Amino acid sequence: MAMIAPEWHEPRSLDEALSLRAEHGEEATVVAGGSFLGIVMNQRLFAPTMLVALRSVPDLDYIGADGGPLRLGAMTTHRAVERSPVVKEGWPSLAFTFSVVASPRVRNQATVGGVVADADYASDPPSMLAALEARVVARSVRGEREIPMDEFVLDHYETALEEDELVTELRIPRSEGRSVYRKFCSRSSEDRPCVSVAAAQEDGGLRVVVGAVAGRPQYFPEICDLARGERLSGEVATEIGRRYAEEIEPLSDSRGSARYRRRVIAVEVRRALEDLNHD
Repeated sequence: MAMIAPEWHEPRSLDEALSLRAEHGEEATVVAGGSFLGIVMNQRLFAPTMLVALRSVPDLDYIGADGGPLRLGAMTTHRAVERSPVVKEGWPSLAFTFSVVASPRVRNQATVGGVVADADYASDPPSMLAALEARVVARSVRGEREIPMDEFVLDHYETALEEDELVTELRIPRSEGRSVYRKFCSRSSEDRPCVSVAAAQEDGGLRVVVGAVAGRPQYFPEICDLARGERLSGEVATEIGRRYAEEIEPLSDSRGSARYRRRVIAVEVRRALEDLNHD
């Protein structure tokens, strides 16, 4: 059955884009890089009636810090984050995370705003962004608000965005602590992760976020508190990994069964914490 071509809009300003969202709500599907949207449309899993492309909206493609938090414009590509001297110097684990997404061809197209707004459970960056306590900036004709990354993704392809909002920026706090990202692929190095683990430590506090195993990144502060006031020894790392594996209810898909993922979670959390301790 032939698909009906969606109505195409290419606003020339952010105000125009926000007006379209305000007028049409969820019917106005936003196109950033289009890497994920193109896949689901080609597979006929999603048939939008209206597309709003942001490629001609100025001032959404930037990377800056100026001594404060890292600011990433929504249309900044993965490749730009990966190669940015600013990100490499102040947020090296984030640069690494974006560098292991798929292939250079995909990273040249996929955008920062798109990867969080899609809320794809098997994407690499969301777990690292949550571990680094990133905040998503959402804009609408009503104003602007910041949403903590660990509150932004609600479930599979579901976010805290209102119908009239757009993601315009990510803000990642500056940190003197250490952080690492591990990606376990069960099929190929360019595949999406079967299990991903992001871990960040600062001032004795620990944040471990496990991705690609459920509808949203998994973070358990009470388990991470096992490391508070303790040296991050092998025993502590193993116990935190074991408890994460027990607490998470993993999904099953082509990259691994729930049972397999549970075993990998325990190992990869432990290894992430060992990496953190040795950095």
